[in-house]
Amino acid sequence: MPRLLATAFSCAAILSLGAGKAWHAVAGRSLIPGSNAHAPAPAPAEPASCPAGTLPDGAICVRLPDEDDAPESESYVGGHRDRDGRWTVYDQIPRRPDRPADYDLFRYPVPCPSGCVVSGYDLDRPDELQRRGRRLRQVGHGAIDIREPRGTPVTLLALEHQQGEADVVYVGPLFGNSVVTHHTIREARGLRDYLLVFGHLAASAPGLSEQPPGTRLHEGDIVGFVGDSASPGLVHLHLEVRRLREGIGPRNLGPRLVDAAISIVCDPRNVLPLK
Repeated sequence: MPRLLATAFSCAAILSLGAGKAWHAVAGRSLIPGSNAHAPAPAPAEPASCPAGTLPDGAICVRLPDEDDAPESESYVGGHRDRDGRWTVYDQIPRRPDRPADYDLFRYPVPCPSGCVVSGYDLDRPDELQRRGRRLRQVGHGAIDIREPRGTPVTLLALEHQQGEADVVYVGPLFGNSVVTHHTIREARGLRDYLLVFGHLAASAPGLSEQPPGTRLHEGDIVGFVGDSASPGLVHLHLEVRRLREGIGPRNLGPRLVDAAISIVCDPRNVLPLK
């Protein structure tokens, strides 16, 4: 009899030990030496130090926006009915809320004291409020039209938050005789590539068409002259702003620079300099 009681007590002790181990594992804290059940994961390593203007975020340093950065201009999907009544959608970058709506508050590549913008950007407006006309091939207007006398010199502008100088990326037929320049702008998420399209020119600046893509221009350099090429009788400057899609460079694309797959049309007021 005593031997049976001893055996029973031994079995109970073993079961109790096993139950205790299981309970501690469930609780997430093992008291059994050598056990690492549910051990907490090691904390991610942080960089030893981050340079000025950045903060640590896990194992990397993230750059902080500064006063020279423009807010990020977000793109949205717009839509309208084309001349055949078909619904068309497109990407476009509307005017940011921090930018003025009044066109008279901006500087332009031609003299414009006030009232010279005769047609504004409207691709962010409802379909029924977008520009249409019997002489117009397109519905909506992804640019601004500036009325100036024929032959008025069109000069290069440095855009808001532009980094470095601009360069010429295309000279040739597009919106009539056209010149396209490339500008790098610092936005909250980093450097972004923008295009300025000068259209319906009487002619480009002398010798500009012979220059290779990438030729640098300074603010105030003449890029062309106001005219009515491809818009006979409607003398004006077509000024369009586009942002290149990420991963696409501005070189050697020619007229394809304004294709929707290459760049996104943008309200010019986001980047034009203020007076």
